[in-house]
Amino acid sequence: MAGKVERPGAATSMAATFVARWPTGAKLFLILSIALLPLAVIAVFATLQTTRNADSEALAGLRLASSESSRAIAIELIGDMTALRATVDALAVDQRDAPSCARARGVFAQQSTNGTQFVIFNREGRVLCGTPFAGARRVAVKADGSNVTASLQPGQGLSLGVAGNRRRVFGAAFFPISVLANLSRPSAFVHPYELAILEGRKQLIINPLPRESALERRTLNRTDLGIADLAIEMQVRSTPITSSLVIALLLPLLMWAAAAGISWFVVDHLLVRPLRQLRANIAALTPGEEPDPAVLRALPAQEIRELGDTFRTLSRTVALHEAGLAEGLVRQTRLTREVHHRVKNNLQVISSLINLHARGATTPDASLAYASIQRRVDALAVVHRNHFAEMEENRGLGLRPVVSELATNIRATAPDGSRLGIALELDSFFVSQDIAVPVAFLVTEVVELALACDPQAQIAISLKPAPDQIERAILRVSSPALIESESLRQRLNQRYGRVIEGLSRQLRAPMQYDADQGSYAISIATLGRE
Repeated sequence: MAGKVERPGAATSMAATFVARWPTGAKLFLILSIALLPLAVIAVFATLQTTRNADSEALAGLRLASSESSRAIAIELIGDMTALRATVDALAVDQRDAPSCARARGVFAQQSTNGTQFVIFNREGRVLCGTPFAGARRVAVKADGSNVTASLQPGQGLSLGVAGNRRRVFGAAFFPISVLANLSRPSAFVHPYELAILEGRKQLIINPLPRESALERRTLNRTDLGIADLAIEMQVRSTPITSSLVIALLLPLLMWAAAAGISWFVVDHLLVRPLRQLRANIAALTPGEEPDPAVLRALPAQEIRELGDTFRTLSRTVALHEAGLAEGLVRQTRLTREVHHRVKNNLQVISSLINLHARGATTPDASLAYASIQRRVDALAVVHRNHFAEMEENRGLGLRPVVSELATNIRATAPDGSRLGIALELDSFFVSQDIAVPVAFLVTEVVELALACDPQAQIAISLKPAPDQIERAILRVSSPALIESESLRQRLNQRYGRVIEGLSRQLRAPMQYDADQGSYAISIATLGRE
């Protein structure tokens, strides 16, 4: 009898052990499937039964109407722009070709009473044919080759532009909303509809369709026009919301609530609580200790037990790896410091050798050449020295000490008898070494250019925050010697212009030159400021 009493308990224990071996994902999937299957079947049946036929019919009619509207608009626009392109090509050959202009006027004459306009102008902006309108030049100059460019003007209409061969003559046409509405009106479509022309994220509403209620559903169809990435989107109201549709809409919410509650219960008991328990046990460990295997075996989820075993294995190897990484980091730090120290010494040796050779120069031109070379070596040495000094803090190079030291070196290597003056107005900015090197060379080149034009040049160097730009600064070098002159143009054409342009490309910003003020300015990227 005792054996018969123990058998049900043994069977229950075996079943519990079998279920406990299942992956947590399988348990969660089985529970959610059983709980949510009736709700899902009801929701799908109600939705399909009430909306399938009406939505299919509305979509079929919408596609036909959208295709008809897009075809009508495309035929008209392509025809008008083809005629405009032919006139543009003719005027590109002979800008006095009056018959071609007359033909273009004839093409647009029928629609001109409704506000359609066209204009043809040359590269200088002189109107050759037609009537100018707002935005014509902006849309036309974007055209290239056989491409037609487009620009939507919300609430007004559509502008299209073309360009002639070699972009000598440009043409643009404007089609108001009223003309587009007449062209796009489908012939046998009686349902109220909304029609809009799309260009990327922009849209031009041709025929609006106000919403009657917040719960209104709509069916839409989009068709490409084949012109400058334009497309039309047509919408119609779908079947109104009925009781069946309300039920179909509410059932997913009920399904979500049921799924949320069941999921929380399952996940909380099978995953969250065991994970919290495992986290507490691991957090209580000190470096070098391992989790208790008995605690890990008591967890209900097989995956979490495996995670605990994996952590035990990792904890045994982390200590060994940490010791190796610490030793490697010490060696790498020493090696980096040694490399920077040797580079700094090598730059100093090169500067000293140049100085020795400069003292033995026999002509003033040779002395000036040596001084010019030494200034560029000093610029690189200044950047490297400051980079080595800031390496421990890892916040970037301070441009103010770099430019200040660079100005001091330039004054020291100025030609004998020169009364070079450099005034500094620098804010504290930090930059990367990739920015600091071209900045140092750029300052050296511009100062060298000013000295070449006037040995007595007075130079001002400023570094200020860029207006309305975060993490950017404006570097400006100005001097009366940099005011536009024949001497300045010759030196820019010979050498300095190419160097300054190359450095600005390396800084990935355009160089701004003010000929009246005699200043060069460029925007540079920064890492922050004090």
